[in-house]
Amino acid sequence: MTTQTPASAHAPATDESTAGSRVRIEGVTLAYDTAVVVDDVTTAIPDGGFTAIIGPNGCGKSTLLRSVARVMTPRSGAVLLDGRDVTRYKPKELARQVGLLPQSSVAPDSISVAELVARGRFPHQTPFAQWSQSDERAVQRALRSTGVEELSTRPVEALSGGQRQRVWVAMALAQETGVLLLDEPTTYLDVAHQIELLDLFADLHEEGRTVVAVLHDLNHAARYATHLVVMRDGRVVAEGEPPQVLTRELVADVFGLAAVIIDDPETGTPLVVPRARSHRART
Repeated sequence: MTTQTPASAHAPATDESTAGSRVRIEGVTLAYDTAVVVDDVTTAIPDGGFTAIIGPNGCGKSTLLRSVARVMTPRSGAVLLDGRDVTRYKPKELARQVGLLPQSSVAPDSISVAELVARGRFPHQTPFAQWSQSDERAVQRALRSTGVEELSTRPVEALSGGQRQRVWVAMALAQETGVLLLDEPTTYLDVAHQIELLDLFADLHEEGRTVVAVLHDLNHAARYATHLVVMRDGRVVAEGEPPQVLTRELVADVFGLAAVIIDDPETGTPLVVPRARSHRART
């Protein structure tokens, strides 16, 4: 685990999993007007892993994620992809490498599920090479893997919130990028569909894709992620493998939650159990 104190809060991660990482964040500061949201962060994302960015609300998780996709430009520092500043990539060139599922998206009026998912193939289109069998196969795979194939002809606007979320995930999967960024991807989903999607993301990283997700559920992060990045007040305060990172002390310090950490009986991963109030504890 790399645990960062104020004196060393900006040192790069040094564990072997991040050596030679495709995605590196070096001294990045991000701000909305005069409000600094991410403060001089340096970290690296393990290739082919499932990285979860966790932390309390407003700590800069989503803002940091958006900077990797060049949705936000750093006030200082740089985000590097394959050693090259992401701001130096052409939009389509970057979109063939990095896909982003934002927190909320708005579909065009009357667009069908299949049409929206097909838009994930846009970065692969050129003036001389339009829709191909490869594009069609990518769309069909994305529809099947997210469980929305039977909804393909329906208007997106007619779907429930959970169904729409899965359609947006399908569009991101159809993009077929080596790096997939997910900003709170389980929002609006019931528990069963949350687990289905997290299982899917775990499969993707096992196939070699680099998955980075902002997650709020600590136990989901511990069970599925291979690497955690913990943020507080715009800075990275700890990172590493879940068993080394998710300690009782860190949970109390970062989240203000008194908890015990036990082994998940199914997976052996850390399980954060909030302490019961004294009058509700079993006697």
